[in-house]
Amino acid sequence: MREKFIAVIHREEELYVAECPEIGSVSQGRTIDEALANLREATELYIEETGCVPQDRALITTIDVAVNA
Repeated sequence: MREKFIAVIHREEELYVAECPEIGSVSQGRTIDEALANLREATELYIEETGCVPQDRALITTIDVAVNA
């Protein structure tokens, strides 16, 4: 069985950091694709080791913020 989870990616110096907020797994890579592949592996290992797939999923939305330019 396959499930979809959220991946959040940001750059830290020369690496991309990828996080799955629903699981709490984090990984990194030199490229976005590498960071995502490493996050996928870390998330699969976590689920395999704990046997836990969260039922409460994260909600992604946007907010408007005033920016004084």
